[in-house]
Amino acid sequence: MEPVPDLGSSQRSLEIMSAEPTAPWTGSRRWWAPADGVPGLDVEGLALGAVRAAATALNALTGTTGRYSVGAGPTAAAFDSLGHLRIAGQKPEGFAPLSGFRRTADGWIRLHANYPHHAARLMEAVSASEAADVDRALLAMTSLEAEDVITGNNGVAAAVRTRDEWAATPMHAAASGGPWISFDQPAPSAEAGRPSSWVPSTDPDHPLAGLKVLDLTRVIAGPVATRLLGALGADVLRIDPPHLPELTDAFIDSGFDKRSAEADFRDPDALNMVKGLIATADVVVMGYRDGGLDRFGLGPGALLAPRADLVVVSLSAWSQGGPWKGRRGFDSLVQAACGIADRYGRSADGGWKPGALPVQALDHATGYGLAASVFSLLTQRLGTGRGGTARLSLARTAEELLLLPALTDSDAVLPEPDYHEVDSPYGRLRYVGPPIMVDGIPLRYKEPPVTYGSSALRWRWAARALVSSEA
Repeated sequence: MEPVPDLGSSQRSLEIMSAEPTAPWTGSRRWWAPADGVPGLDVEGLALGAVRAAATALNALTGTTGRYSVGAGPTAAAFDSLGHLRIAGQKPEGFAPLSGFRRTADGWIRLHANYPHHAARLMEAVSASEAADVDRALLAMTSLEAEDVITGNNGVAAAVRTRDEWAATPMHAAASGGPWISFDQPAPSAEAGRPSSWVPSTDPDHPLAGLKVLDLTRVIAGPVATRLLGALGADVLRIDPPHLPELTDAFIDSGFDKRSAEADFRDPDALNMVKGLIATADVVVMGYRDGGLDRFGLGPGALLAPRADLVVVSLSAWSQGGPWKGRRGFDSLVQAACGIADRYGRSADGGWKPGALPVQALDHATGYGLAASVFSLLTQRLGTGRGGTARLSLARTAEELLLLPALTDSDAVLPEPDYHEVDSPYGRLRYVGPPIMVDGIPLRYKEPPVTYGSSALRWRWAARALVSSEA
């Protein structure tokens, strides 16, 4: 059987990430055939490697050997969970009309305008009143000029670069350095407080029962991580800003086994309530651009200062260093910037056009890397009473993919998904499950997504106690 790669040196970044033996995996090794005979990247290897890191770290946390494993079929399905999702019989919308590749005076640029505020910033940046104006404006600029104009207006875009062009940028140096997962330990503090009494449950399907996870993430990567934590029994509370609502389809796809609340951090009362939750949380998962929450006192360092037992894991698009570290970004834009879109380009309609990976693998792989880092830091906390931080970025995950040996064959068979159905506030859902196997049986989601923003700013047990007292 062809081996699954270990991703970077992450499993040597923290002693427990090198737990042996690594989680087993079963199934096929080739799923997504390269298009038009172009050698493809080992997206399957990235997917299996990321999920295997999570399963290995979960075995270490629970003190088991091989209980949690990886199935190729469930992994292939999970990495395209939004594509498989059906909401009341309807397929999710996917990318908005203004999103996607656009020609410029000298090449191509990738736009991301799925969110209304990003679309508005794009239109404003290029002085456009309708979609056709955007195309005309871009054709009058080079790709790099367009990138600067749009991002300078807080829009979201990335010029399509070749691999060599990306390698020549200072961002490549920042994004490619260090391990896939960067761990850090809190400095000793007299105010560290008492460690949490949480320990893993002996229930194989719910080893994280009682674990309190605050989910400050959006879009795909972070919510994928917390969706898995919820499936394993954690009390996951996701918080979104009311003035920037999540896209409905994306929320439903990643909303299984968690609750959903809204809080405007600009409101001192709401911010204090969130900080109160953090004071009793075990884990905080953060998915905003680097430094985006610092002004609210919610950066990793600020959270760990009074709580050395806290586990804080975060992701960004571009990394924690370099000139783009605070820039907004998405999986599709990282693919465009780092050379993947150029690698997957092909001739179409009499000309060449950039391409994309068969799934948004950077998002999903980073999500399972986040989950692996949570398990690893919790294992450390069980032994030392101290938590810590872990950081990942989509750009660093892209480097892992690009470092894997390229695929030269097209002997690929996409496994048939195992579909499930459940009623939800959004109608009947058809969906696929998590990629983790428990004693050889696929893990299942237990609860459908709740109505967006409908949950109280309380942990699940506190919310239930309040309901009982008011009955």
